[in-house]
Amino acid sequence: MSRLYGPEHRALQDQFQSRPLADRIEAIGMKTEITDMEKGFIESRDMFFLSSVDDRGRPTVSYKGGVPGFVRVLDGQTLAFPSYDGNGMYLSMGNIAGNPDVGLLFIDFEKPFRLRVQGRAALSRDPKALSLFKEAELAVVVTLSELWMNCPRYVHRYQKVQTSRYAPAENAETPFCEWKRIDGIQDVLRPHETAVVEKVGQITIDDWMGKVLTGDEKV
Repeated sequence: MSRLYGPEHRALQDQFQSRPLADRIEAIGMKTEITDMEKGFIESRDMFFLSSVDDRGRPTVSYKGGVPGFVRVLDGQTLAFPSYDGNGMYLSMGNIAGNPDVGLLFIDFEKPFRLRVQGRAALSRDPKALSLFKEAELAVVVTLSELWMNCPRYVHRYQKVQTSRYAPAENAETPFCEWKRIDGIQDVLRPHETAVVEKVGQITIDDWMGKVLTGDEKV
């Protein structure tokens, strides 16, 4: 019995005569344990894409970035990553709280190489879990169900220019979020954010959008 394919997948595989190929790929490539090779790759990444499902059954895809090592492989069945300060919407985290099924896509755009992970996630505010990650609001612990490498054929080759200055790193102070200085949102900020804006000053939405559109690294 397949761990990856359901009736709809099978119908398309049969339509395009690819069922034997799909079965062979699953037999060769699909794993249920993280080996040293996958651990090394996952922990070398500075970004990944996270898919989750909301309360209405709609899929959500989110970009998660940090410095290499911000995703930790805890053992052969478990990995963890931080939820940092964001826009206050908590879309992915709220989705996980309601439905633990997640997918993670890790990509190396320079080689290229990509790895897919399916699992069930849990949110944690346990001090031990939070201590793994600088400035994490939550730790997300994912228990692996399946893992497999994808063909890199359609992955475009890109080279990294620089790390985001906002990615929390050891021995470096993380800058205050620039868009939280916008004058039109000051009445909805949290007290600790308001205190920072009082020190650094406000900006207009036009100021911020100008930086976005010109690719200003401080945005």
